[in-house]
Amino acid sequence: MNLENRSRSSSFAFLGTIIRRLDWTLFLPAVTLSLIGILTMSTFGQGASLAFRQMLLLAISVVVYMVIAAFDMRFIRRTSVVMALYGVSTLLLAVVLAVHPVMGARAWFSLGLISFQPADVAKLALVIVLAKYLSRRHVEIGDFRHIIVSGMYALVLVGLIVIEPDLGNAIIVSVMWFGMMLVSGISKKHLMFIGIVGMIIASVLWFDGLKPYQRARIVSFVNPAGDMHGTGYNAYQAKIAVGSGELLGKGIGYGTQSKLRFLPEYQTDFIFAAFAEEWGFIGIVLLLAVYALLFVRMVHIAQAAATNFDAFFTIGVFFLLIAHLTIHVGISLGLLPVTGTTIPFMSSGGSHLVLEFAALGIVTSLARYGRGVSRDLSANEYEGG
Repeated sequence: MNLENRSRSSSFAFLGTIIRRLDWTLFLPAVTLSLIGILTMSTFGQGASLAFRQMLLLAISVVVYMVIAAFDMRFIRRTSVVMALYGVSTLLLAVVLAVHPVMGARAWFSLGLISFQPADVAKLALVIVLAKYLSRRHVEIGDFRHIIVSGMYALVLVGLIVIEPDLGNAIIVSVMWFGMMLVSGISKKHLMFIGIVGMIIASVLWFDGLKPYQRARIVSFVNPAGDMHGTGYNAYQAKIAVGSGELLGKGIGYGTQSKLRFLPEYQTDFIFAAFAEEWGFIGIVLLLAVYALLFVRMVHIAQAAATNFDAFFTIGVFFLLIAHLTIHVGISLGLLPVTGTTIPFMSSGGSHLVLEFAALGIVTSLARYGRGVSRDLSANEYEGG
């Protein structure tokens, strides 16, 4: 009996240790957003719903966050670990091109009931690579070769993602790289050069990279009335859903655009529009306020980071999440072309949800275990070179 009590006490002590190591100002907003997403995708018994499956995925993601947050993740600063993660991500993106296409894209590995998108892993790997690179060279960022080298890390991933084809994730990876370069202190002259190169790449993609349906989506964005029953249908229905929510919304479970399936993919690519229809303008303000709490906390963590790697990593995760949010909301409001992009924590799906909670777990771990370590650029800061 004493042994059983001792075992139970040690289990409670271990659980208590894990709970104390959580950053509740990161964890609670993320869980709240996930639960809001599950509530929005629920059909309340009126049809097939992904809500129950998403609840299971949320439980897995929460465990992933807790384990990573409690573990000392400073080993990801090592060059060998950084390059291994980048190499594996690149390999997965290359291998996925050989699988059978799903909805016209070779972007997922399907293993029975489980599927994951290599692009999600690649985005986290790129954040780690750039954090490593910029933390050791940001004082030399005025040297243009560092922009070229860091850009090549991103360009390899972007190229493979475009081939899938997945324009949404390709844009997000590009935004992540650009955002981290801005924070590193890039000069205006180099910024202008990057803009010109970006326009050239966009022109090449338009004529020799994008699929016909992707070009059609962009054309329908410029002229939404041109094909409202074809390529412009999704964007048109999303705007109807957002607008019909008005001030207070139609009520939870009463969104006609989503529940009657006028709004396609309302549990993933257009879940913000479905939420806006049911919760209205007031709901949108509250939702964005929860995201703001998360982002403000991440900025505070980056500012107080013990090392430059920790700061750049946290900022990289910040740009990853805010890029997803901005593009997803922009699509739902008709401000951006439809690219099939998820919104952080809310959209249905396992790989992106686990990635997002894992990223927050790493941020929490680095902030916790980095305390007391002075920020410097010496080789000793980065074990393994």
